[in-house]
Amino acid sequence: MKKQIDFSLFLLAGIIMIIVAGVVFTFIIFNRDFSESNFSDGRALTTMFIIEHDEKPLGAYLLLYNQGTKRAAAFEVPGEIGLILQQINRVDRIDTVYQNDNIEAYIKEIERLLGVKVNYNIVFNMDSLASAIDLLEGVNVFIPGEIKSVEDGGALLFSPGFTKLDGDKTIEYLSYQNSVYDIETPQQRSQRLFTGLLRRLGEKKDFLKSSSVNQLFQEYIKTNMNRRVLTRFIDELSYIDIDRFTISPIGGNLREVSGKQLLFPYYEGSLIKDIVRQTQASLTHTTGSTGSSRIFTVEVLNGTSTSGLAGRTAELIRGFGYDVINIDNADSSDYEFTEIIDRSNFNGEAEKFAGIINCKRITAQNAGELQEGTDASLEDAAYSPYEYRADFTLIIGRDFNGRYTQN
Repeated sequence: MKKQIDFSLFLLAGIIMIIVAGVVFTFIIFNRDFSESNFSDGRALTTMFIIEHDEKPLGAYLLLYNQGTKRAAAFEVPGEIGLILQQINRVDRIDTVYQNDNIEAYIKEIERLLGVKVNYNIVFNMDSLASAIDLLEGVNVFIPGEIKSVEDGGALLFSPGFTKLDGDKTIEYLSYQNSVYDIETPQQRSQRLFTGLLRRLGEKKDFLKSSSVNQLFQEYIKTNMNRRVLTRFIDELSYIDIDRFTISPIGGNLREVSGKQLLFPYYEGSLIKDIVRQTQASLTHTTGSTGSSRIFTVEVLNGTSTSGLAGRTAELIRGFGYDVINIDNADSSDYEFTEIIDRSNFNGEAEKFAGIINCKRITAQNAGELQEGTDASLEDAAYSPYEYRADFTLIIGRDFNGRYTQN
């Protein structure tokens, strides 16, 4: 009887061990699959990079990367973005919900703002960023003008041009503030550092694959990636053409709320979601003769009596990655319909541009050709708004409500 009881207990213990082992194995496999499945089918990756200063984001960038085309773009999320924050149920700055020991609430607000799911996150504080950059043997950053010391009679700190920053210099560069000598905002310096860091990570991918180096690098960051996923992710970074890489801002209107200056996204946030969706779609196209890698130029002409409409529309268009090189009035303020003149000579690009504002009226024109009705024989004539100045000319009509044409 005793032997039978002992055997039963042994059998029960064995079953429990099998169940526990199965649960643990399933948990490990599930987490690994959840973390690595984003690489298995070549889908687009979304990664949040955050540089902390005083336990708040100094720079926060959502990197969009398409594994199939190896193309990438990024969106900067300023801390002063104003939202109705679901986590605290009030209007405030988006970085109000940021906690450096748990960024989940902050990430959720960004997902809601941009309309995307964030796969991964990588967080540096200033000290760990400096250590990581020293590990990478420096980061190259383009500095557009001299940066001089606040003290020491304006001694030169950084010369213009490409400069390799070590860890200490990186902190000095990001922390610098001087209204007299500064030609860049802290936001612009953070953008340049982020771009340089992406390039350097790609360049040092083989170095970072070393087990000891990889382990040390992971000690300098907070991330939801395991070591295997981080290695694969850095591999993918090496394919990005940084010279064509863009960081888009989130446009909006500044308003004061409870004594704080908040930046409220245009059209209650619908515009930035549209821009992110279009950017994701553009990253699916391979570069080449289709023009998908080219930045197209635009001029915006106001054909209505509404003051400032061309300027506001130009800001809208810039948000979609176009280079607006001219803003002016049209030859008349009585255009009934909005129209686009296409000189790009790229199939489908005019339709893509027109889709931003839902414009249906597109006229193709050879580059340099004057629009029908203008007098090319008048050599001393005043500037004609229809002479070639951009890939696309947008003439705003009365059917445009500031966001879309009402066809």
